[in-house]
Amino acid sequence: MDIYERLEKDHDKQRALIESVKDSKPGSGDRSKLWTELKVELEAHASAEEQAFYSKLMAEPEGTDDTRHAVEEHQAMHEMIQKLDAMDQSADVWDELFGKLAHKVVHHVDEEEEEFFPEAKETLSDKQEAEALKAFNKRKDAEVEKQEELTD
Repeated sequence: MDIYERLEKDHDKQRALIESVKDSKPGSGDRSKLWTELKVELEAHASAEEQAFYSKLMAEPEGTDDTRHAVEEHQAMHEMIQKLDAMDQSADVWDELFGKLAHKVVHHVDEEEEEFFPEAKETLSDKQEAEALKAFNKRKDAEVEKQEELTD
């Protein structure tokens, strides 16, 4: 598995969790559990991706602009997650904001897979990609632990 396949594996999990949250009953324990799982996944993935993958691209002139855009999108999603966390999950406004977050996440991962990754493949060497995969796997585990501690 290369770095792109690893990131896409996370993206698939995020898409599935988004659909599960959408299908859950407002205010239910199931929704709360699914939301926590999605939130941990999104935050851990973003942090690990920025540290292990984006950092390599930022070091290359060709990768700077797209990488900045991707980091900005991560920040916008983080802010939406914080707002959702402060809201009542049974409120209509929660569903509305969650819908916006879901759209943003799906747009972001689709954009990465369709545009960003092909450009990154042309920018990074095989060695850089292998280093990014190793670093991502290590960081992702640490970030999941960190996020789980924050939700307890």
